[in-house]
Amino acid sequence: MDIEIVKASQSRLGNIDFENLEFGRTFSDHMFMSTYKNGKWAEPKIVPYGSIEVFPSMCTLHYGQAIFEGLKAFRRSDGGISLFRPEGYQARFNRSGFRLCIPPVDRELFVNAVTRLCEVDSGWVPQKRGASLYIRPFIFATDNFLGVHISDTYLFMIITCPVAAYYKEGLNPVSLITSGEYVRTVKGGTGEAKTLGNYAASLLPAEEAHKKGFTQVLWLDALERKYIEEVGTMNIMFLVDGELVTPPLEGSILAGITRDSVIQLARHWGVKVNQRQISIDEVMAKAKSGGLQEVFGTGTAAVISPVGSISHEGKLVTINGGRIGAFSQKLYDEITGIQYGERPDPFGWRYDL
Repeated sequence: MDIEIVKASQSRLGNIDFENLEFGRTFSDHMFMSTYKNGKWAEPKIVPYGSIEVFPSMCTLHYGQAIFEGLKAFRRSDGGISLFRPEGYQARFNRSGFRLCIPPVDRELFVNAVTRLCEVDSGWVPQKRGASLYIRPFIFATDNFLGVHISDTYLFMIITCPVAAYYKEGLNPVSLITSGEYVRTVKGGTGEAKTLGNYAASLLPAEEAHKKGFTQVLWLDALERKYIEEVGTMNIMFLVDGELVTPPLEGSILAGITRDSVIQLARHWGVKVNQRQISIDEVMAKAKSGGLQEVFGTGTAAVISPVGSISHEGKLVTINGGRIGAFSQKLYDEITGIQYGERPDPFGWRYDL
């Protein structure tokens, strides 16, 4: 599918301070758009970044039929640009779409749209190691009606923004507090989909966690309130007695691309990986006995986010002395090394433009 390209009359690049980027605040010169109507995606184009017009009756504003993704482009050490596992993000995009009755975007359209947009705005991919170009594909329903039913039309868009590290504290360990009275989702719900309502529901618990001095919420299951599921913006992993343990994908947890990358790397290195239920009581007990060696989150934005402490029902445990662990550091170095073209890519994850 050919993509029409309309260039911006003047770039805003000269106004950007790449040494002081905030995550998700500065947007690149162009954006991608494609409409879905009459049963197919059509009219793909790259146009100058700017506002779009919608009616107040647009169904997404009332019923939330929308999904999104997040991936990155990296400036390699040789000056070229690479994407990391775009096919994985495309597949998850469609899984989310299926749950929300949104038509799928085929691999060719998704990857081609991301690639061409990154090429057009190649100057926006930061040169500095650790920074990247964050890519946000999203789809929302565009029919205008009041009444709960599936839209017939949709808009597929991609915007990008140059970003520094997700956490200002870098790889310094974060602190987590369990979700208490709140739940994120249940099996059979929309927890495995990257859709807007999941994130809206997390805002109040996250705000309360911040007021108590914690970085993020550690979500427990909705039924028994005992099994760990994920963190606010990350999957979660535990290195327990030399074994890597992470909650299984059973419908209430987002299938993270970084999560999958960590699992593949760990197995490649000979580390046993166990995707099983792990209770907060087990984690607290293992932390006290010394069996809990490391805890870390995984996600596109932060890559690896070490956890220094966990609070549950008024009890606080510290992991690895509140410092990043050797395994977490090794994973971060390996994944980012592949992303920036500094290390071999035996898995074929890097997509060079």
